[in-house]
Amino acid sequence: MSRWTSESGSRGEAVVLQCCPNGARPGGDTPALPATPDDLARDAAAVAALGVRSFHVHPRDEHGRESLDPDVVAATVGAIRQAAPSLEVGVPLARWVEPNAFRRTEIAQEWARLPSHRRPDVLAVSVHERGWETVCEAVASVGLGIELGVWTTGDAVQLRLAGVPVNTVRIAVEVTVTDPDTAVAEAVRLLRALQPMPVPVPVLLHGEEDGAWPVLEYARREGFDTRMGFEDTLYGPDGIWLATGNEELIRFALGQPVGPRLGPRRSARRGLFGGGLGFGRSGAHRG
Repeated sequence: MSRWTSESGSRGEAVVLQCCPNGARPGGDTPALPATPDDLARDAAAVAALGVRSFHVHPRDEHGRESLDPDVVAATVGAIRQAAPSLEVGVPLARWVEPNAFRRTEIAQEWARLPSHRRPDVLAVSVHERGWETVCEAVASVGLGIELGVWTTGDAVQLRLAGVPVNTVRIAVEVTVTDPDTAVAEAVRLLRALQPMPVPVPVLLHGEEDGAWPVLEYARREGFDTRMGFEDTLYGPDGIWLATGNEELIRFALGQPVGPRLGPRRSARRGLFGGGLGFGRSGAHRG
């Protein structure tokens, strides 16, 4: 996995930056949102070249709908593998696509039978989903990794009491509070609710929408793994300019230079990021 910089986080570990290129967003949110296998492969190659080694993707069918169909997943993962062979590829066992937990266990088994170059490495399961422990058992039984999602303090307590499932590669703590002034405080509450964990597992901390960049900066400062991409936000860290693509968002997250911006923008939000996060800025952001 890649480091943010040449140094470790405050916990003395290398900090992983994951790319989440699309999520459940509709295609109309931005023309740069990748949906097809070719689109996702292009973005995967671009962020892999920047050092990203984990790619959390929501496969879509030919109509642009999220899909858990093995053929759709195989086509998406296969294209990503061809473009960026070194990437860890994660796919959510999405409850919003298949509500039945037993059916999701069958889907995990179907994915496990795909050829290795067309099979996800990690399946994302969230603790708030009914039947999550059974689904995790099924994923572990076929030798695939688990990215375990925690959205609330209730989720955190439930996971701590239940124990970390076998084959869990990370716990993804998702801050759903989007207010940039309070998102970090919610992150701290979630992290505290996870303690103490009986088994040490890497924690990936991330926010969403206007809370994405403050939480990302907090994760970087405290040495937690984190992620960035269109799934979490459409905008750069100033909250004004619509990002041109996932590559640009990753460059911002890495503190790399980003070219002048001439594209769509929105009005500045009160107190949004405050200009003090230390991310790279384009010339158009100054003044």
